[in-house]
Amino acid sequence: MSTGGEKGSTGGGGEKGSGGGSSVKTPADFLKSIRGCPVVVKLNSGVDYRGILACLDGYMNIAMEQTEEYVNGQLKNKYGDAFIRGNNVLYISTSKRTLAEGA
Repeated sequence: MSTGGEKGSTGGGGEKGSGGGSSVKTPADFLKSIRGCPVVVKLNSGVDYRGILACLDGYMNIAMEQTEEYVNGQLKNKYGDAFIRGNNVLYISTSKRTLAEGA
């Protein structure tokens, strides 16, 4: 038998000694924090999309603004708004450069 509050528990409550839980960051917290920021979305096909993350849902469906499509590191297209179906997403990364700086 286990009791709630054990060290290995994954319950929704705060953890003991965490100082309010601010030191623990989940992937959902990361995704919420980068909304409105420049991101790179890499697809399973190897194509990158770079732009501003407008929103996303639990299925990793992504809406982006000021989107640029890169194939093999080369800029191929520019889109105003883009929607990417979540099952195609390999990863989402924050962009280290701004869109104005280019590739």
